[in-house]
Amino acid sequence: MNYMQKIIVDEALFNQYPDFKRGIIVVTYIENNTSNEYIKALLDNEIKNRMGTNCVDYEPVKAWSDAHSKFGSNPNKFPPSIKSLLKRIQSGSGFPFINSVVALFNYISIKYLIPCGGDDTDKIEGNLRLGFSNGNEFFIPLGSVEQETPLQGEVIYYDDITLNVMCRRWNWRNGDFTKITEHTKQLVINIDGIGSVSLSIIESARDELAKLLIENCNAQLKTGLLDMDNHEFELNMVY
Repeated sequence: MNYMQKIIVDEALFNQYPDFKRGIIVVTYIENNTSNEYIKALLDNEIKNRMGTNCVDYEPVKAWSDAHSKFGSNPNKFPPSIKSLLKRIQSGSGFPFINSVVALFNYISIKYLIPCGGDDTDKIEGNLRLGFSNGNEFFIPLGSVEQETPLQGEVIYYDDITLNVMCRRWNWRNGDFTKITEHTKQLVINIDGIGSVSLSIIESARDELAKLLIENCNAQLKTGLLDMDNHEFELNMVY
């Protein structure tokens, strides 16, 4: 690789969503097991804390529905990730333990009521870019082999060399090609806030997740932040 790989949030997105902020964790090594009793208990307890409460109507969650509506997506038909998680809790359906990292994503999302997710950077050739789709990108949903094309103007997170999409409709559905597995060693994690969610909440969620990854997954990592005043973050991954 002959250039410095970056995470980039396009200026056009900040122009439309000036209060968007993204906490970042760049992991250069991790041990991501398919079972971990401590992490499972942590997640299960947080699910219990949210049961019986209609958190979908809380302001941090509604702010994401508003953000999706603003770029023309129906948040009821294509719900933001945090809304989907909370609806699963309300319905009583379980959360399968896929691996430690995915379980910790879910724990942080539910605890702080914010979207949290990540991607295996060994599968990405270009910069990890968040912006509006041109309509010529490619997307294969998690667990599928069928290729889709994002709508023009849709907010997508994508590899800006291959145009492979990591997530459609901002945080609605993840792509298959950068999914986190037990074999993943290098990844980038995003912890997002919008609307009334403060910078301090994003930083607290990011730092708690980083600490859990270090203590439970032997992670080697660094943290960062993107907002209206800082659109790019250099990865410095190991290749």
